[in-house]
Order: sequence, then C-alpha cells, then structure tokens
Amino acid sequence: MTIEEFARKLRGREITACEFTEECLRRITELQPRLNAFITVMAEEARRDAEVADGELAAGRDRGPLHGVPIAVKDLIDITGVATTAASRVREGHIASADAPVITQLRHAGAVLIGKTNLDEFAFGTTSENSAFGPVRNPINPARTPGGSSGGSAVAVAAGMALAALGSDTGGSIRIPAAACGIVGLKPTIGEISTEGVVPLSRTFDHLGPFAATVADVTIVYRVVSGLTRPAPLSDKGGAHPNRSGADLTRSAKLGIPRGYLTDLLDADVRARFDDAVAALRSAGARITDVTITSAAMTPAVYIHIHSSEGATYHASTLDTHADRYTPIVRRRLELGRYVLAQDYVRAMDGRDPVRALLLRETQLFNVTGHPAISLPCGLTSAGLPCGLQLVGLRNQTEALLSVAAGVEQLVRVA
Repeated sequence: MTIEEFARKLRGREITACEFTEECLRRITELQPRLNAFITVMAEEARRDAEVADGELAAGRDRGPLHGVPIAVKDLIDITGVATTAASRVREGHIASADAPVITQLRHAGAVLIGKTNLDEFAFGTTSENSAFGPVRNPINPARTPGGSSGGSAVAVAAGMALAALGSDTGGSIRIPAAACGIVGLKPTIGEISTEGVVPLSRTFDHLGPFAATVADVTIVYRVVSGLTRPAPLSDKGGAHPNRSGADLTRSAKLGIPRGYLTDLLDADVRARFDDAVAALRSAGARITDVTITSAAMTPAVYIHIHSSEGATYHASTLDTHADRYTPIVRRRLELGRYVLAQDYVRAMDGRDPVRALLLRETQLFNVTGHPAISLPCGLTSAGLPCGLQLVGLRNQTEALLSVAAGVEQLVRVA
C-alpha cells in the first residue's frame, strides 16, 4: 500500500490508523528475525500515536496526507526518550532528550513513529553489515546486501513494515539502499532538511531524506520534513501530478547523461536496464543529450579528504577511550582518517573495500556538490534483483527534480 492509498482508505473509513499500525507491527515481528531491519521497535508509542490519529480524524481534525501514516526512522536521528544508538556500542546508555526537527515535523503532520532502523555503525558504510546489532538483509534475497548505510530504513519500506522511512545520505546512503531494495529514495539539496539532532558523519556532506514506494509518496514526506510547505490535501485522483502523463512531465525537461566516470563501470545487467530506461524516455519525446562532468574522477579524493577528517574529528575522544567498542571495519576507517594522507586513503579503500568504492562511485559526487538526487526502480537484473535509476537536479530545485522523476517513473514502469 502507498501513502496515497492509505490516506484515501483512512478517510473513507475503510481502515483505521490503529489497524494499519498493528499490521506493520505484525510484519516487523514476522520479518525482523530474518531481515534485522530495526534496532528499536516503538510498539507502544506507535499504538498511542495511531489511537490519537484516529481520534483526531473522527473529531474532524485532519493533519494532512501523513496523518496516521507509520514511518520508520534511521537510528541516528533523535526521538525524545528513545535510545539513539547509531548502531554502535560506543553510544550505550544514550537516550535522546529532545526530538530532532525532522521528528517534530513528522509529529505535527500526524505521522506514527514505528521504530528506529538498523544501519552501518555511525553511517560509515554502504552495505549495512557493520552494525553492533548485526547485519541488515535484503528482503528480496536475504543473502544479498540491502545497501547502506540506511539499509534498515529501505528494508522497512520494501518489506511493508512502514509506509515511509527517513535515512541519511553522506555519500549515497539513501540512494544506494533504495536501488538495492527496489524503492524510491531522495537526497534533497544540501541544507533543505535540518540535520540538527542527528549523529553526524560529515557535517559538510550529510543530508537527510525519505524512502517510500513511489515518487509521489517521497514527495509528500519531503514536503513535510523540509518544513517548506504544508502538503495540500490529497486529490481523489492521487499522484504527485494526477492530470499529467509521464511524457508530459519529461518532455519539458532537458536531460543529460554524464558519460565517462559515472557510466564506465556499470554491470552489464544494470547497463541494459539503464539503456532500456533511456530508450523509453526518448520514445516519449524526452530531450536527452550526452554530457561530460570533467572533474568527476576527482570526486573520491575530494570526498574522502573532507569526509574522513570530519568523521575522525567527531570520534576523536571515543577513539582514544573506547576504541574497542567500535566494529573493527568502522574503527579502521575512522583511524585512517586521523593518520593517513587523503591520497593514501583512497588507494587503501580501492584495495581493501572495492564494493564500497564502486557503490560510492555513482553517488558521492552529488554529496560533494549538494545537488538533489533521487533513485527510482528501473527493472530487474537477470538474477531478479532490482536496479535503480538515479536522476540529479539543479541545486535548490528539488521540487522540479521530483516533478521530472514522477514522469520518468511512469514511463520506466511501463517499459
């Protein structure tokens, strides 16, 4: 079920927030042993939130399209009275004393906070396997990675444990798991969503953003947590742009394919799905040209220099006093950030951790530049695993990106 479908059923008295929250909690109970998506399940708090949401709606108070919607939150975002573990034993005993601003926005919108999701320790990873609480597993094939670091949030949505989730993205940690789990994930323009009350990885590159099943759903959550606009009531026809076709939404946009660094090393199946998506867009009349980002190959050196230094600085005191509490891989990455020159660190990462380097290759550039970027499903590999199509917009034009993404989603889905 999408957020839009739930909202119509809720207002049509076909379902209650309490009933749907119980269904999400049932799915968490059933799937958590296999997928390990959550660190903390906020069952009683969620039931109370859902009861309040139903009561308010019955009394005529409608808080908008997130009213009564179960949402999961990556466990480095503070929720009052709940542990913020960042998936690390280093933070044992830490209880948040205040809500992060994004949580305040969700509460004002009537959302039901269902739990805190698992991640790579301190968000320092791309596979969600280096957690003090054990690895997250892909819901399509549990032997595969769900991507990271926001893997638990992506899995929660993909497996029907929540209708949406919040994640963080410092080098690709929303877009990578969205692609791996076959859902939509948005990294907005840098600074659009407050990172206050969030355990940092790199303050220069950290972004927050939503996961959901569709671009329309992601748009709803983005508008709430950005605090920029109050979402309008849902139309009966649904969709982010209910009266416009995918061709209409993409024909007005000029699209560029950055050849070279970002496309040279694609897996054969992924390249085939990418080519299929481009063909579908061209058939619909989209204007597409090849472009070159001349400095793209410099991304790892620039990114790691800043990212590793900022991460090591934030963790300096606990690395000195509680180094044994970190998972070994995350501890090594942080310590390299303290003592190794940037160019040496790049070479080390290429040699020791090729999966991480290859995943970041497609995404980290847009953390460095701050441009908004979104991943949406674009078909399956020959092994039945999902592929993600990344779209990147102009800075401070996240709404325009979402509009184009809604059109692309329609066309690629048809293809």
